[in-house]
Amino acid sequence: MADNPRDVPPTSAAALSLDEQQIRQIVAEIRAEEVRLRRKYPILQHQNALGVAILCLSLFGMVLSGYLYYRGVLPAYLSIPLSALFASLSHELEHDLIHRLYFKNNRFVQNLMMLVVWIMRPNTINPWYRRDIHYLHHRVSGTPQDLEERLVGNGVVNPLTRLLVMADGLLGILVRVRVLNAENRRFNLVEILGASFPFATLYFATWYVFLAYHAVMLFSPMIGAQPPDPTWLAEGMNIVNLVVVVVIAPNFLRSFCLNFVTSYMHYYGGVSTLMQQTQILRPWFLWPMQLFCFNFGSTHAIHHFVVNQPFYLRQMVAGAAHRAMRTHGVRFNDLSTFVSGNRYHPVQP
Repeated sequence: MADNPRDVPPTSAAALSLDEQQIRQIVAEIRAEEVRLRRKYPILQHQNALGVAILCLSLFGMVLSGYLYYRGVLPAYLSIPLSALFASLSHELEHDLIHRLYFKNNRFVQNLMMLVVWIMRPNTINPWYRRDIHYLHHRVSGTPQDLEERLVGNGVVNPLTRLLVMADGLLGILVRVRVLNAENRRFNLVEILGASFPFATLYFATWYVFLAYHAVMLFSPMIGAQPPDPTWLAEGMNIVNLVVVVVIAPNFLRSFCLNFVTSYMHYYGGVSTLMQQTQILRPWFLWPMQLFCFNFGSTHAIHHFVVNQPFYLRQMVAGAAHRAMRTHGVRFNDLSTFVSGNRYHPVQP
């Protein structure tokens, strides 16, 4: 697949549908703003260096936050959200790397960066597998074949199932294996579990041990039982508790916020053109979640129109992009997706 699916040969305006004319106008205005910004800020020309700098900043920030918690300087309730903020940067970097926006001609450095951002977000499938299903997402967004969005809850109507899918990627897949097998040609449980090894495997094993242990310790006294607490178990749980605060809980917070926002800002069903794939989703009550997914609901739709912009540049062009998108009919804050299973409904005249 081409890095930018919107790079298509010119066609006469008369031969274009209204949607295609609107799409091209939106793309042109976003590109014009990008050119203006690149001229105004020459540092934007150093894309590889910026990518490495952001990676080092996010990795250092996450390690420092965890270390300060370990040393007793930061409480868990501050360390977890702080680490989640840095982890959200690594997610945006991974997305850029999937589109080969850094070190396009140096695969060693590119793959090394992808490995680092995967380690920082161990509850995800490996980025090389995700590259495949993300390119598929751009081709078939809004349909049952969009495996990437279906895995995070897009189109799920039952609110309890959807909450589980958004909160726990592994259980969310396991409870929907039959549905995904029936509707999606690309879905393969064994393949996904393989792409989760070893980091996501270790992540979920540690998370479930943590939850099970503390559930037993909490509920045993309520039923008059004495929970087993040998020294080796207590010592092992001290390590597990540390890993949960430093790595697991921040990524639980980050991924839940991202999954919530992305699953509701993408449409599912009734989609036939790029204009119908996404909306700008930025109501006031989602700002706490936007904080932990780098303003995803406000800017990700821009990416569907212009694919090959790094995430920080997408934030910079957002003002001009939103004006163009609003003018040409992209929807803003369509909260019907919260009750309709994301179906795109045409506006009645």
